[in-house]
Amino acid sequence: MEVLLTSIPVFLLVFIRVLSFFLVIPIFSYRTIPARVKIGLALYLAYVIVFTIDTDPIEFDMVYILLVIKEAIAGIALGLIGYIILSAVQIAGGFIDFQMGFAIANVIDPQTGAQSPILGQYLYIFAFLFLLSVNGHHLLIDGIYQSYQFIPIDQPFLHFGDENTVKLIGKVFSAMFIIGFQMSVPVVASLFLVDVALGIVARTVPQMNIFVVGFPVKILAGIIILFIVMGTMIFSVKSLFELLLYSLRDLMLLLGG
Repeated sequence: MEVLLTSIPVFLLVFIRVLSFFLVIPIFSYRTIPARVKIGLALYLAYVIVFTIDTDPIEFDMVYILLVIKEAIAGIALGLIGYIILSAVQIAGGFIDFQMGFAIANVIDPQTGAQSPILGQYLYIFAFLFLLSVNGHHLLIDGIYQSYQFIPIDQPFLHFGDENTVKLIGKVFSAMFIIGFQMSVPVVASLFLVDVALGIVARTVPQMNIFVVGFPVKILAGIIILFIVMGTMIFSVKSLFELLLYSLRDLMLLLGG
């Protein structure tokens, strides 16, 4: 009974970090997943993790408030890194939509409730299907489990002010845009050549209304090119997941000091 009472503060701290992680990280943070499921999964994982943590007994005192805040920030920071990296797919779709003429129309993402590009949402679905097919969600759960080896639960502060932490966040942002650009380059470059061809046609055949003809031609060409290069985009998504795992590990190391 005494062991159970001393483990309650540790259990609550573990639950806060896991729940904060699930509220931000993609897949688990979707609005279509009921809150009861998220809380229940967080409770179950916290129950499993708490018996694997080797720490001194923690009491409910003023330091405990700092630990609660630290655990919430740690979970949100880890989940936010994953969300930022996977947003590269949305950026790639935004580049393609702009070139195809779809940028004027956005759709509401039912998972997040935010507006997103049409093709960005299409590629996002494929990316997450690929993530689920390779058990990427298991790796995310394993990541929050392994975080207690890097960020001790009894550590009251996180090393956010470290220069290396700022550099890591900058590298993650730059890598997100670079990978998104790499994913969209085949389609964007091909559609640029279609624009050049339409410009030549407009100069050689001035009687043709190129604005009426150009939009359906670009849409048709974009869909065909997208179908051809879909395999290459999925390969880029694979490197995106590798970057996600490495970034989570590096951030844990830096936050843990």
